[in-house]
This record gives sequence, C-alpha cells and structure tokens, in this order.
Amino acid sequence: MADYRVAHEHRRSHQPALTEAIKAHCEALPSPEAAEAFGRFFARFGDAKVVLLGEATHGTAEFYEARAAITRQLVRHHGFNIVAVEADWPDASHIDRYVRHHAARQGRGPAFSRFPVWMWRNEQLLAFADWLRAHNETLPPGARASFNGLDVYSLGESIHAVLNYLEKVDPDAARMARHRYGCLTPWQEEPAEYGRAVLHRAIDPCEDEAVAQLRELLARRLDYIRADGEAWFDAAQNARIVKAAEQYYRIMYRGSVDSWNLRDRHMFDTLQSLLDARGPEARAVVWAHNSHIGNAAATSMGWHGEFNIGELCRKAFGGDAVAIGFGTDRGRVAAASDWGGPMEFKEIIPARTDSYEFAFRKTGISRSLTDWRGADKSALAEALREPMLERAIGVIYRPETEFLSHYFEAVLADQFDAYVWFEETGPVDPLPAVRPQGAADTYPFGL
Repeated sequence: MADYRVAHEHRRSHQPALTEAIKAHCEALPSPEAAEAFGRFFARFGDAKVVLLGEATHGTAEFYEARAAITRQLVRHHGFNIVAVEADWPDASHIDRYVRHHAARQGRGPAFSRFPVWMWRNEQLLAFADWLRAHNETLPPGARASFNGLDVYSLGESIHAVLNYLEKVDPDAARMARHRYGCLTPWQEEPAEYGRAVLHRAIDPCEDEAVAQLRELLARRLDYIRADGEAWFDAAQNARIVKAAEQYYRIMYRGSVDSWNLRDRHMFDTLQSLLDARGPEARAVVWAHNSHIGNAAATSMGWHGEFNIGELCRKAFGGDAVAIGFGTDRGRVAAASDWGGPMEFKEIIPARTDSYEFAFRKTGISRSLTDWRGADKSALAEALREPMLERAIGVIYRPETEFLSHYFEAVLADQFDAYVWFEETGPVDPLPAVRPQGAADTYPFGL
C-alpha cells in the first residue's frame, strides 16, 4: 500500500509539467464529422507502410468517426489499399465483398452476430463502408481497397468457408476436409467447451487434423489458384483460422498471457499475409483497440510477458509502422457489464488525476492531435516518457471497479507515435436488424 501511495503521488506531481508540454505541442482538431478537414491533419503519416489506429473503448462513436476520416485520407490520397480490423475474417468478408463490388457469399448465419454485435454492426462503420464502396467504384478491381478481419474467433464460420470452397473446386478434397474437421464440428457453436473438454481429458485434441487440412490446402495452391487465386487465398486464410482457433480455445484455460499472445500473433500474421498478397506497394490501415496497436513493451502488459500487433509491427517495419492511440475523459459508451450480456449506454467516469487522460483534459483543448515524432519534439517525448496510468475500456465496462478493471501503467511516448484526444465522447449507434429497402444483396452486414 505504501508503494502504491508513493507511485500515486509521484504521478500526480508530474501532471502540471506533462500538461504544459502537451498543451505547447498539441494541435486542435475539427470534428471528425468534417471528415476532409479532420483527415488532412493526418496526411503527415501518409508515407508509412502500416498505420495502426487505436481506440480507448470498443463502443465510442468519435473513435470510429475519427478512424474513418483518417482512413479516407490515407486511402484517397496516399495509396493505402488494405483496411484490416479487429474482427473475424468471415464477418469482415461480407463488408469486403460489398465495398469491392463482389457478389455476396452465403455464410452459416448473419455477419457480426457474435457478442459484441455493436462493435462492428453500427451506423459509424456502415457510413465508412458506404464511402469505401463509392471510392472503389471508379477503380479497376485490382486497385480497390479491401476490408479484412484479423481475429481468430470464427471457428464454425471458417470451417464452413473451407468446406464450401472445396466443394466447388475439388469435391474429393472436400470429403477429406469434412472428415478431418469432424473432430471440431461438434464444438462449432461453443468452442470454449472444446477447450474445457481437452483440458479435462474428456476428448483428444484436434490439432493434428486442423494442421493437416491447412497443409493440404497450401500444398495444392498451384492447382487451385489457376481457377481463382483470391478464392483460394480466402479459403487458406480460413484454414489458418481453424488451426489458430483450435489452439486458442485449447490453451485459453492455461492463462491469459498464452492466449493473448497467440491471438495477437495470428492477427499480425494475417496482416502480413494481406500485405504479401497485395504486393510490394501494399499499405495497410489497422483498426484495433489501443491495447493491440500500441507497443505492448511500453506497458504493464508487456512487462508481464504479453506482446501485441503494435510491438510486432515495430519489429517488422521499424519506422514504416506508425501507431496512433486514442483517448477520452468522460461521456457515455456502448458496453456490457459482463461477457455475453446486453449492450448498455454507460457513463464514463472522469479520468483519475494520476493518468495520462487527466493531463490531456487539463490542457482545456477538447479535441487534439499530439505528435511527438522528430527532434523538435524531444521535450514533449521526454515528458510523455514518465510512467503514468492509462485507461482501457473494452466491450465490458465496470465503473464500480474501474481502477482495478480498466487502468494499467504505461509509457505513452514509447507506446504510440501520436495520440488523438476527445475530452467528451458518446456511444456508437447500433444498427437495426433489418436491411434497408433497396439495399444491395451484398449490403455489408448480410442483414
């Protein structure tokens, strides 16, 4: 307790100097609803290979609007052609097919129907998808920007996608794949139960079967891509997800570090695959939570053994990867109280006085971009190198235990390259479960 008090008082004593350093260098931003004006502030990042855009919550409208405005700038004016998000690959493929004017593909069920549905099924994302579709319309197919999911949770949908692909191109291979995946299919709806059954030795693991199916699909690559290289790439990615998901659900009970690292490694590998597939000129914008896109080595996550996409991108791309964090002080957020619970609009408690968020609030600037790259920003970077608390709200928000549930220690200058600040924010607008009249068959969410 004494150590905590000492750290708390030290962080508070640093606040005035930190606030002054931020205020001296930050740039006031217009509303992200003015997408062109907002996006122009981020043209400075246009020479990167990968730009990672964070969020401090999974349910804040301003974060989605800001990421959309920044991405519009990077896609339209700087040649970025991949938008990769913290979502399941099969779900995101519905949006990808919509924005690239491809025919719809039937899945096992509606897209983005897994908790938390509001994270991607919302008005803010739909507006961006409509913009990306319009942008792509005048471009040749090979130049159109894609929208791809990076995550690992889609066991059932990915099995379905692999089998569906093989049924069309190689029925004999499809029969073998169905046999291999038969080990996993009973667990498609509740894959966590598969992990529990393996843990308690009630069943043998299905790892060998998942690996064998991926290897065969990769071995037949030259045969399959002659007919449709993009369809093969999609099937191969889904086979990689089946392999990763099998392992994820099997190790999730060992501890959070192993499962976190497997998930972020998979997301990074998926990003690499997308960049490789689009060729040497490929450039990607990543949308994910701050905890994924910031350098984990500069946070208590990394100090406890976790890594993330941001850290892996720094190692792979060096200065060609730029990570931009997002933060807020107060307002409302779309979140649940427990995993699998209903979405609520919850009040965000104003930030603690020993946090980075408090320092940004004390600047008195309601929206800002703070960029500490470059030699002329060394004083700012030094001030941001003092460890402080930082808040992370995911799909669950528990204000009654906020300090224990949502704060961690970080070094902001090493975690991100820049930071977007909104003093007060509101929740995303969830979409109704009805497709608008006259909408295309490939309408993004398969409604």
